Amino acid sequence: MKKTTKVVFMGTPDFAVPSLQALFNAGYDLVGVVTQPDRPKGRGQKLGHSPVKEAALRLGLDVYQPARIKDRDFVEQLKMLKPELIVVVAFGQILPADILELPTLGCINVHASLLPFYRGAAPIHWAILNGESETGVTTMLMDSGLDTGDMLLKEKVAIPEGMTYGELHDILARTGAGLLLRTIELWKDKKIKPLSQEGLPTSYAPLLKREHELIRWDNPVTKIYNRIRGLEPWPGAYTCFKGDPLKIRGAKIYQTAGREENTPGTVLSLVKGTGFVVQTAQGSLLVTFVQPVGKKIMPAGSFINGYCLRVGDRFDDC
Repeated sequence: MKKTTKVVFMGTPDFAVPSLQALFNAGYDLVGVVTQPDRPKGRGQKLGHSPVKEAALRLGLDVYQPARIKDRDFVEQLKMLKPELIVVVAFGQILPADILELPTLGCINVHASLLPFYRGAAPIHWAILNGESETGVTTMLMDSGLDTGDMLLKEKVAIPEGMTYGELHDILARTGAGLLLRTIELWKDKKIKPLSQEGLPTSYAPLLKREHELIRWDNPVTKIYNRIRGLEPWPGAYTCFKGDPLKIRGAKIYQTAGREENTPGTVLSLVKGTGFVVQTAQGSLLVTFVQPVGKKIMPAGSFINGYCLRVGDRFDDC
């Protein structure tokens, strides 16, 4: 049985799909799903649907894909849907004032951090990159700023040692979906008092750039390890070997202290059946999986044999 609340959902990547599915399963009247336009994908560069569009089509929902959310024609189209609530989960465009003011219940956003910390485009990556032991999800009322709206509910999520970006992403996506449903019901019943972010300490999680993916061996081993798991499986942390980029797809801290006379990036030893150990500025890293350019992910032992890696070889910054 459908709930009477008319909802427009806005989202694009995999992270948003559990929230859309949760709204559908809960029986909300999803009058439209808004997502980014189809983009070229793969080697053939054929146009591909966003994960949210694929989910919406599977659920039989109407999909809208404006090139710019501010386009007047689309805003008028959105008004015709008469949404009482707009839900935004990793949509990818900033909403203009005339859309923010449209629904009577406002625009609720699901953000993958404990706001006001890690505002911005890549909160999950940066939580691991910075070595956090805890993060979470926040629902908030959207305003014209970047993740600056009044907070509604939060749910904390632990980041165990060794957890990768991909693992945390999936947990937070599911957590966000459940938190969204609780938020809507409490908000409709006027049982939540919004909390302003103004005056609170903040931090930001900017878009990742190529420079963030590069492993700098003159950093301590813990920082390098956090970079590898914080970028796994996407976009991946890389180094260079004999002039070619090499992604490090799996690693463990071997030693946390000690600096030998070797230059950071030097191969210290080969561990049979496991991988190879690399010197860092402080401590050493055991590399267990790698991915050469144009190749599939492989165990580090296979890379040792196939690329003739030897003790004393050095990885560099390209």
